Amino acid sequence: MPETPAPSSLSGIAALARARDPDRFLCALFAPAAKREALFTLIGFNHELARAREAARTPLLALIRLQWWRDVVAEAAAGKPPRLHEVAGPLHAAITAGLLEPAALLALADAREAEAEEEGMPTEAAFQAYLRGTAGGFAVAVGRLLGASGAALVALQEAGVAYGLAGVLRSVPALAGQGRCLLPAETLARHGLSAEAAAAAPGAAGPVVAALAAAGARPAEARRLGLGRLVTAAGLPLVLARRDLRRLRLGRAVPPGRGLGDRLAVIGAGLLGRI
Repeated sequence: MPETPAPSSLSGIAALARARDPDRFLCALFAPAAKREALFTLIGFNHELARAREAARTPLLALIRLQWWRDVVAEAAAGKPPRLHEVAGPLHAAITAGLLEPAALLALADAREAEAEEEGMPTEAAFQAYLRGTAGGFAVAVGRLLGASGAALVALQEAGVAYGLAGVLRSVPALAGQGRCLLPAETLARHGLSAEAAAAAPGAAGPVVAALAAAGARPAEARRLGLGRLVTAAGLPLVLARRDLRRLRLGRAVPPGRGLGDRLAVIGAGLLGRI
């Protein structure tokens, strides 16, 4: 088992990854030591993109934040000096070292624009595209960093979609508190709801959450990732996705913090290399 670093020994970007995305931080501990700092940096970058809409008062301001991060990536790729920011600095270093691909980072930023759309997710196809580009794209970027290619990247994207779906479903109450809903409008409509109604009363969206969780759980349970040990960390979020989707399809809440069972499930899969 990889040694869990003491908080005092973490780099700035590792500490940020641990605080902002503990799920992926835990999974990242199973990556080869030489790649971990770049992986923590990718986690930090993804977190900044994910909070663009949350931190902005309007969709336009969210788009401006996303463009700022695109500029950070483009400047690093062009060899310009890094910007003064706790994530931008490590990101610049990882890009210039050839560890993170600018095109993949820009694609992650592009995919987040869907969160700034006034109409939300109008269709199930748009929702799936969003999941493939965000959590799916993140999983592919991690896979590339760790040396995956070909069919492994396709499998990782699907695993990322499952993790992203579980994340959206877990976040329905929190997003409602911001007056937002990312559930697809056409799915809501089949249950007699609108995005506005779900945001106003998230409990009413329970049947929609359960239905989407059940649909996502079936392929997630069936999928087994045949990844080499060096790439295991890229697929470990699927372990948590399976557990979350099982809870959600049964109408059970997912605890805000990970319990011992979730952590042990990730550790066991990481040690055995079986996902």
